[in-house]
This record gives sequence, C-alpha cells and structure tokens, in this order.
Amino acid sequence: MKKVFAKILILCMVLTTLMPSAALAKTTKNEERINFVISHDMHSHLETCPKIATVIRSEKKAHEETFVLDGGDFSMGTPYQTVYRSEASELRMMGKVGFDVTTLGNHEFDYRSRGLSDMLQAAVKSKDKLPELVIANIDWDATLADENLKEDGARLQKALEDYGADNYTVVKRGDARVAVFGIFGKEADSFAPESGTRFLDPVQAARDTVEEIRAHEKVDMIVCVSHSGTTDDPETSEDEILAKEVDGIDLIVSGHTHTYMDEPIIVNDTVVASVGQYNDNLGLVSFVKKDGDFQFDTFKLKAIDGSVKKSLSTEDAVEGFKEKVNEKYFSKYDYAWDEVLAKNAVAFTKIEDFALEQGEDTLGNIIADSYIYGVKKAEGKAYRTVDVAVAPAGVIRESFDKGDITVEEAFNVLSLGTGVDGIAGYPLVSVYLTGEELKLAAEVDISVSPLMSAARLYMSGLQYKYNERRIILNKTYDVELVTPAGEVKEIEDDKLYRVVADLYSAQMLGMVNSMSYGFLSIVPKDVDGNEIRNYEEHIIYMRDGKELKEWYALASY
Repeated sequence: MKKVFAKILILCMVLTTLMPSAALAKTTKNEERINFVISHDMHSHLETCPKIATVIRSEKKAHEETFVLDGGDFSMGTPYQTVYRSEASELRMMGKVGFDVTTLGNHEFDYRSRGLSDMLQAAVKSKDKLPELVIANIDWDATLADENLKEDGARLQKALEDYGADNYTVVKRGDARVAVFGIFGKEADSFAPESGTRFLDPVQAARDTVEEIRAHEKVDMIVCVSHSGTTDDPETSEDEILAKEVDGIDLIVSGHTHTYMDEPIIVNDTVVASVGQYNDNLGLVSFVKKDGDFQFDTFKLKAIDGSVKKSLSTEDAVEGFKEKVNEKYFSKYDYAWDEVLAKNAVAFTKIEDFALEQGEDTLGNIIADSYIYGVKKAEGKAYRTVDVAVAPAGVIRESFDKGDITVEEAFNVLSLGTGVDGIAGYPLVSVYLTGEELKLAAEVDISVSPLMSAARLYMSGLQYKYNERRIILNKTYDVELVTPAGEVKEIEDDKLYRVVADLYSAQMLGMVNSMSYGFLSIVPKDVDGNEIRNYEEHIIYMRDGKELKEWYALASY
C-alpha cells in the first residue's frame, strides 16, 4: 500500500511540475485579445470556399472575438463571375462562409456601375446572409453632377443603399467592438476606366471617416479595408501613405496589389497586412490589450491547401453556382465547364513568374496568336489582314499546367471584363496604328514595362531588338513586321496597320498620351485614319452576332 501511495505522490509531483503551463494557458485565455481573419483579391475563386469555411469556423470557435474582413476584388477571375450580375455568387458565398465586412475593388466595376448595381440587387433579393459592405470615398456629388454619369450613378447609389452599404460599420463580436471602413485607392480608380464613378482623395476621406468614428462610436479598434495596396516605392505605396498620413487606424487590410507578406508593414503603430491572391492564403492577425490599448501581437499566413478539410455544405453551394454557370453562360458558346479542349505537354510559365522579365514567353505568345486566329474564324471570307495582335500582361490572369486544358482553364487565363453586351469577358476590338506608332508601342514595351510589369506587351506579328543600356524611350531598333508565313517586312512610318487587342487594352493604349504627359503619342484610328473616340464601336463580332470574347478566341485556338 505504501508503494501505491508513493507512486501516487510521485504522479502528483509530476503533475505539479506541469502546472505552470496550465496556469499560463489560463492567463493567455484571460487576456483581452482581438483576432482577425483577412483576405483580399479573391477574384471569384469560389472553389476554395469550402476550405475557407472550415478555417473561419475553427478560428471563431477558438476565440469568440474574431472578425473576418476582405479588402475587395472579390470578383472577376473564374467562370463564377459570369453569373455575377444575376446570382451575386461571390457575395453570397462570402456571407455563407462567415465574412463580416468587405469593400469594393476596381474589378467589381468590370461590369460597370450598372452591372455592379445589378449584382448588389441580386444579392439583396437572394435573402442570403451577406457580408457588410463599406466604402468611404465615393464622390456622389461629382458623380451625380456629371450628365454622362448621373443616371447609372443614381442607380448605383440606390443599390448600395438597398444593400445597406455605408462609409463604415461597427461589428460586435463577444465583448469586442470594431469599426471598419472602406477605401478605394487612386491606382484602383485608374484601373477602372468604365466605372462611371468619381472618387474622393483616399487619404482625406480616411481622415474624415476616422474622425467621424471617434466622435460618434465607442470602439476598441478601427480597421480600414483598403483596395489601394503597397509597392516597393514609398512614394506610390498607397496603404503605407495612408497609415503615415492618417492617425488612429489600427489595421489596414491591404488589397489590390496582390502582395504576399511574411510579416506585416508597421507604420506609426498602424499594421498594414496583405496575404496574396486568389484565396491561396488567409491572414491571421492578432492584437492583445496592453496598457489600455489593443496592440499588434502576431501575424501568420494560413495556406488554403490540401491540409484543410472541406465544409461539405459549402461545397454543395459552390456546385450549385457551377451548374448555373454551365446553364447561363457556357451553353451559349456550346461549351461546358469541365470540357477538355486540348492535351498540353508544354511547361508554360507559372502566373506568379509571368511577365517578370523582358522577352518572349510561350503563354503571352500563344494568347496573341489566338487573337488573330479568332478574328479569322469570326470574319470568314470578309477577313481583313491583322498585322499585329497585342496582349498586355495585365489582362492575363492564369497560366496552363501540363495535362488536360479545360474550358474553365481557358476562361481563367483571360477572365476579365465585359463588353457592350453586358456578358462576361472582354471582346476583341480592331484599330489601326501608323507604322511610327507601332514602333512606339515596341518602345513602350521595353521602356515602360520594367517600371510596371502589367504593361509588358506580347505581340504577334511584330518583332524588334533592343539595347537596355540606351536611354529610356530610345532602346528599340530594327522593329519589323513578321507575317504568319515567317516573312519579315519593313514598317512604313506613315502607313496604317490593323491591330487587334481586347477592349480594355485598346482603351488603355489610347490613354498613353495623357498618362505620359504628352511624351508619347499613340492614337488608335479607324480604317480611314480617323481617331477613335468610342472603342465599343470597333468590337469584332462573330457570324452569329455575338461579341468575339478574348477567352473564346483562346479556347477555340
């Protein structure tokens, strides 16, 4: 018996040595802590939502004071976006998995303000649980005063009101109250030329909103969900500027630039955090109360990979939207989501590495080639020679893996935008440039794209040499045309050449003059040499009357 008691005593002593850990756990549990699950730039990647639901539910179960926030561009990037206007698939799935608040990014305007209005109304009509929507710097006075914008502007204003959107919201979770406001950045504005919406200066709007929150709300923290982003250049890193110029923001969820951060940027006690793109990761950010204030504690990326189990109920909801896409969109093109288009043995550049270096690229080249093929097929016997096709890196959103290439994958590569028809996908347009302007386009590619990789151009029908050691805007030489048969032709400066690009890229090409402050001049023209004012009048149509979408040109190629 004594031996038994001795063993019990030893066991008690061992357990006693473990008590500090138990006591520490209790202390940690009793700490006042606020946690955030953050995301941005989801771009319609709803296929990951069943795993995201699992992570969010786990985080909320572990700590009641957990808030789930998104920094915008939740749409445009996969076929789910094709039912954006009618089904509001992205917002409805975000509500289902547990997002509390989101904001608007530039790609929410890809269907223009009218399309965004339709989407918001569809979300409201669904009666599903939805995330709150905040955006503090829409300039309604300027938008509604513009004769060209006021009709759709008023429509958007009403849709946002019906949705319940506001400059900011206060979310209560457990004992914590967090104010969240939204900001639409300057570059995001420039990337949405068809938004039909005017915006206030982001910094001043943020400053005014923080002051309003402080004056009227009792909250533990103030968070900005910002679609502005960060860059390596302090003078253009908009969310770092926001943190520097506006006092009182505890956390900025920084969307738009798709930035991956192993550690957040901290500016004047404001934490600026980004997690990448496409739901590859969620960010887990924790603040703990010290000396009366919540202070940054930890940040980590949670990979949404094979280690995360799927929520089966969420997966069923995603499948329902997939069926809607087949029914309402792909069937119009005699395609289906999982239909195999080709067997691929080529190692294409991964999208995360795409356009980082100057030079030829298999992915960019095949897309530019497909544009010419698509136009030939669409125009048939009426085909007029396309001299050059242009595919900027900024519109290319995905790459191809080895193996089967499906309709979905072809769509994902060129998934942005809409046309006059209001149907998903940018259409191809036909314009004319002089030979001198073609040479200048080559110069833009060489001189400008190192400063902005989205401007890197992949061109079919044009070849050129360059010398990186020469001064900017004087780097190219031996710019020549190349026919499909491989024949090299000299370019005549004053001659008009037919050029094909997607609608958005043609519009941006026409803005080169203003964006370069007059140093560069590329003026897209019609076949008679007249300057194009409305690019939508130059959309290329297929013989059945449908717009020739760039993704369809690639899929058919």
